[in-house]
Amino acid sequence: MAEYQNVFERYEKKYMLDQVQYSLLRQALKEKMQEDQYGLHTIGNIYYDTEDYELIRTSLEKPIYKEKLRLRSYGTPRKDSVVFVELKKKYAGVVYKRRTGMELSQAQEYLKKGMRPDTQEPQILNEIDWFLKQHMVSGKIYIAYDRIALAGKEDASLRITFDRNLRYRKTMLDLSRGDWGHELLEEGKILMEVKISQAMPLWLSRQLSKLEIYPVSFSKYGECYRKYLKSDLTAIGGIICA
Repeated sequence: MAEYQNVFERYEKKYMLDQVQYSLLRQALKEKMQEDQYGLHTIGNIYYDTEDYELIRTSLEKPIYKEKLRLRSYGTPRKDSVVFVELKKKYAGVVYKRRTGMELSQAQEYLKKGMRPDTQEPQILNEIDWFLKQHMVSGKIYIAYDRIALAGKEDASLRITFDRNLRYRKTMLDLSRGDWGHELLEEGKILMEVKISQAMPLWLSRQLSKLEIYPVSFSKYGECYRKYLKSDLTAIGGIICA
């Protein structure tokens, strides 16, 4: 298995861009940032939640602490392809992400039946085990998007990602079934995330202000829940709180 980063601690800020803002910003970033080695690539995710969507309902209330679990792939995987089980937490504005890689078939057995695979990150798997004991979760929605990621030329910890063609599906919740889905955003909209370990560089802050690019509160899974999953609670007699 190729080496990969499995622990993240950072601040993440989100922005919604149109095509004009995107083009102007990409041009302005050329001096300070460069595309990573993957270029344009597709990311697929399955988000896990309880039967009554407790995790996303809590998240949308914007508490000081929240967490979510997802299964992620880069491209459409085969059953023996490496995917990532990711536990993402946010506390007081800081994002903490732990992930461990395993074959898709192993991840499916682990998340559905609790069959723990061998892994190089047993401590991370212990954290995920604890989460699974506290929350009876199952796959709720598939979300994919096409991403370009930039890294700082002088500061590699500064990263900016651009996600377009966000799409979702509520059925066939298997990463190996392809990255197709229904459109989630208006045509031409691009979700940008700035990922930083400390304060945002002044030059970047000034550039965003110049282009009138401002932070937004946006969650891919949260948007799907509000638009397409919230009504499912009524069908099962749930209490809609968010």
